[in-house]
Amino acid sequence: MLAGHRRLVVKIGSALLIDARGRLNLDWVNGLLDDVAEWCGEGRQLLLVSSGSVALGSAGLGIDRRRARLEELQAAAAAGQIRLARAYQELLEQRGLAVAQILPTPDDTEIRRRSQCARHARKTAGAGRGAGYQRERHGGDG
Repeated sequence: MLAGHRRLVVKIGSALLIDARGRLNLDWVNGLLDDVAEWCGEGRQLLLVSSGSVALGSAGLGIDRRRARLEELQAAAAAGQIRLARAYQELLEQRGLAVAQILPTPDDTEIRRRSQCARHARKTAGAGRGAGYQRERHGGDG
């Protein structure tokens, strides 16, 4: 199904990444990253769009996401983002892949020049033996 494609964008949600205790679901992530390494090893480019920072950070900070205020969710996102980025880096490097984190802003999609720069950054990050990693950004995800 994907044989003729050179680039792939994969969206990963928190429900797949984070287990019931609020920790990274390493069995699932390792399986995914084995597939990523195979894809990139064939000279293709991949961009992971990842949720999970709020869920991961909430558990680490003891925040109940269902009752949290915006500032608590932003703190959880900040704490979880560090953990998530480090996990992607360590796990992808074990597979011989470099990783680059991309943090687009709304202007990066709405202003043509910035959109072009962001697109080139994504291409460069995924070129060669690497995978780009983009954190999903939305409302309370700071």
